[in-house]
Amino acid sequence: MTIISPRIVPSAAESLLCEQGLSPLEARLYAARGIASRSELEHELAHLLPFHGLKNIIEAGKRLADAIAAKERILIVADYDADGATACAVGMRGLAMLGAVVDFVVPNRFEYGYGLTPEIVELAAQKSPDLILTVDNGIASVAGVAAAQALGIDVLITDHHLPGDELPATLIVNPNQPGCTFASKNLAGVGVMFYVLMALRAELRERQVFAGIKEPNLATLLDLVALGTVADVVRLDGNNRILVEQGLKRMRAGRASAGVLALFTAAGRLPYKASCFDLGFTLGPRLNAAGRLDDMSLGIACLLADSEAAATPLAKELDGMNRERREIEVGMRAEAEAILADIAVEDAYSISLYQGDWHQGVVGIVASRMKDRFHRPTIVFADGNDDEIKGSGRSIPGLHLRDALDLASKRHPDLILKFGGHAMAAGLSLRQADFARFKTAFELVCHELMDAGTLERKIETDGELSTELFALEVAEKLDTQVWGQGFPAPVFQGEFTVVEQRLVGERHLKLKLANPHGLVLDAMRFGHADPLPPKIMAVYRIGVNEFRGNRVVQLQIEHVSG
Repeated sequence: MTIISPRIVPSAAESLLCEQGLSPLEARLYAARGIASRSELEHELAHLLPFHGLKNIIEAGKRLADAIAAKERILIVADYDADGATACAVGMRGLAMLGAVVDFVVPNRFEYGYGLTPEIVELAAQKSPDLILTVDNGIASVAGVAAAQALGIDVLITDHHLPGDELPATLIVNPNQPGCTFASKNLAGVGVMFYVLMALRAELRERQVFAGIKEPNLATLLDLVALGTVADVVRLDGNNRILVEQGLKRMRAGRASAGVLALFTAAGRLPYKASCFDLGFTLGPRLNAAGRLDDMSLGIACLLADSEAAATPLAKELDGMNRERREIEVGMRAEAEAILADIAVEDAYSISLYQGDWHQGVVGIVASRMKDRFHRPTIVFADGNDDEIKGSGRSIPGLHLRDALDLASKRHPDLILKFGGHAMAAGLSLRQADFARFKTAFELVCHELMDAGTLERKIETDGELSTELFALEVAEKLDTQVWGQGFPAPVFQGEFTVVEQRLVGERHLKLKLANPHGLVLDAMRFGHADPLPPKIMAVYRIGVNEFRGNRVVQLQIEHVSG
């Protein structure tokens, strides 16, 4: 069952925002998202939270400054997703700008798995580093840090994932570590790395390293910070919105890095119209495709390219990988849906699926699709190394996935070999023989942690849109704002008459809809081929469709009831 309800709009905040110059629609939208004053929408860099609030960041800046002074070899160990790739690129570019000798390695997920493991330390040691710097990983790397220290290699961890019961015995910068009072717990891995660079630059400034020379401008890295932040689907609190807005401004001004501009071109998008949608649904997936299907080194190389000529072939290769990933995903989704067709999903509190021949790099996307379709926490597994299987999970509001896995692990200490993640996404590994036992254990935990109401899909909308607001300038303005996780893009609801409908691309409906006042609008319903009834109640987004130079308002239909 799907429950559709309008968001609560605090009237006092709405009135104040109108008084402060926002349009009635903007005031309504922002008040519903917790904005109480226009000052909260000021996205200049001066409003960023100061780096001093991050635990250990001053010490991290000093350690990196010492490494630069001593010409130590710094080696970045990155994660293989878009956040890890952008964090690595920000680290590589930023440290080089500040005078460091720096290189990187990124684990191949199919050979090494996630994080700073002892095996990755062994690989890293071949480059003879003096200091290993992790980005977007490391908070759980107790054994990996110990292995590095045994080889005489120092380790500095920068991460944003939730810590386990034991922390690595080394210097850590992570807003979610115990004792950190930083006001934003939602920084992505790339955001943490950017903050570390700010602390390092401040330390170098204190040491008068920039005396007589122009100080490096770290703002040139913000396109990468914005891409990683949106692609990792972290909560866009006020601090993250500043980082994303500033990155989008650089893209729209044509001042993004060559790799980011090449990704726009490969995706058929225009950087001067860059939006959060572009970062999350066009650039992010192309970057992630490298880590999912092969090796994220290709994605990082694209982000590090210094010219259009160098970046273009890399971006084209990433685009080709993303097409391949989509084909694999379609097949896996069909198989998953066939399995679930024989299961009473409505009576379950979770979904756990396993097929030995599924692609390990795509299980997370399939888990997300199944979660969206059935509104159940979902974990999808594929074969890993030896007799292990590796799973990727996605959750729904009301179930903290990592905590659920932690509870299952505590109750069955021999069941889950390793796990980690966030409230809404997590990864884990099991022995193949234990899948059925895990499925039962996870279902029991989900049943205990959720009630039946949690399993009801709830769609919050921004109410109805009056006829005069179905306007191109309204759609364009909304499209340029910073929306995302925790600060959702506007969705509206309304009654429509279906004037025309036809199938396009085999899986999508192209529509003409008339509102109650007779206004006929173009609309698309992606991923749904079934014809609609003559009258519908629709939940939709308002956007712009451009074809052959003609720009018109187009609705994207998110949900339909007859």
